[in-house]
Amino acid sequence: MSSFQELKKKIQNDNFSIGILGLGYVGLPLAVLFAQKGNTVLGFEKSDSKTEKVNRAENYIGDVEDEHLDAVIRTKKLSATSDFSRIQECEVLIICVPTPLDRFKKPDMSYIQGACEEIGRYMKPGALISLESTTYPTTTEDFMLPILEKESGLKHGHDFYLCYSPERVDPGNHSFKTENTPKVLGGLGEEASELGMLVYQKAIKQIHKVSSPRIAEMVKILENTYRLVNISLINELTLLAGKMDINMWEVIEAAKTKPFGFQAFYPGPGIGGHCIPLDPFYLEYIAKKYHFDLTMIHTAGHIDMMMPHRMVIKVNTILNRHKKSINGSKIMILGVAYKPDISDERESPALKIMDELVHKGAEVFYHDPHIPEIHTEEGQSFSSTPLTKDNIKNMDLVVIVTNHSVFNVQDIVEKANLVVDMRNAVKFESEKVYKF
Repeated sequence: MSSFQELKKKIQNDNFSIGILGLGYVGLPLAVLFAQKGNTVLGFEKSDSKTEKVNRAENYIGDVEDEHLDAVIRTKKLSATSDFSRIQECEVLIICVPTPLDRFKKPDMSYIQGACEEIGRYMKPGALISLESTTYPTTTEDFMLPILEKESGLKHGHDFYLCYSPERVDPGNHSFKTENTPKVLGGLGEEASELGMLVYQKAIKQIHKVSSPRIAEMVKILENTYRLVNISLINELTLLAGKMDINMWEVIEAAKTKPFGFQAFYPGPGIGGHCIPLDPFYLEYIAKKYHFDLTMIHTAGHIDMMMPHRMVIKVNTILNRHKKSINGSKIMILGVAYKPDISDERESPALKIMDELVHKGAEVFYHDPHIPEIHTEEGQSFSSTPLTKDNIKNMDLVVIVTNHSVFNVQDIVEKANLVVDMRNAVKFESEKVYKF
């Protein structure tokens, strides 16, 4: 019996173990879901503190329910380890490691490389490997495959199988979780695709198979590039509309009445999270290898990069209008998460705004009920300030950067001296409030 037939039979008979490398925003929810469905899951993390937390059922990811994690740990369907030699216990290996950009906006592939090297050293023959981390097209075939074959001495299509299935995690989304979000899968060959389908169907309701890993990789990049370009477009139009005394929020609501040909995107102080601000630059990176210049992505990225600075200019303008300067002003930032009602500040424009305000001499505070402390890119540390009446009144300016649902906006406006609303959180007229 071939290794393909052996693994297929094991998967069909639920006689296999899944190893998930990386227990972050993608890996832990996926691990819990597979374990809930009755699969034996082993999570791999270099961080001992994370593995210890998982094994104690201490949840650190908002999209994972505490009771779900506790149940799969108690039943021993899920455990975590930092011993990567235990990869040899797993028939299926799913890579969910970070894929950041370096300071030159180039992909940092070190996490994927490290995962592939560990898998290559320890994987058992006949294993299926799936990459979920966002990356540029051709990564699976041209970057991963050579590492895996070199480290293992095994041959793809005979001794192991490889596919790409991009994560589609949307933190804080209560309607679409890992289980009911359609999943794209592209295998390197028909056998890899078939095995990948069999595995993911154990936990996820709908799988859409594409013809190759590079198609699946491009799907993920397209999804987030589409959003980057459209959000950057609406931000630039909003900046123009402000100069023309046009309320862009009202414009968008009117445009939404068209039942075809228009999808609403909304302005804001910048784009945060791991996906939209980063993923399109993976495509820009690989495009240069094909001597192709992605002008639209470059322009959209530049618009987004400049938004926090433009918001600081807005703050400066409002303070000047009231005979105040940024230098010496007390400014409170409301919300530092990159989107409402989550505890994730990755790439949040709020942090960039805070850094620049500090550079300009402001005394900066923040309040976020989901994030008790933050560390900015420039090494500054802040702790969340209580949102009391006295604290609000003591500020020269309050800036709504993330509109968490717990904020009592009317109460905040009544107590504040001045408010800059970057998210259209204030739905009523007030002379104190200035919109982006």
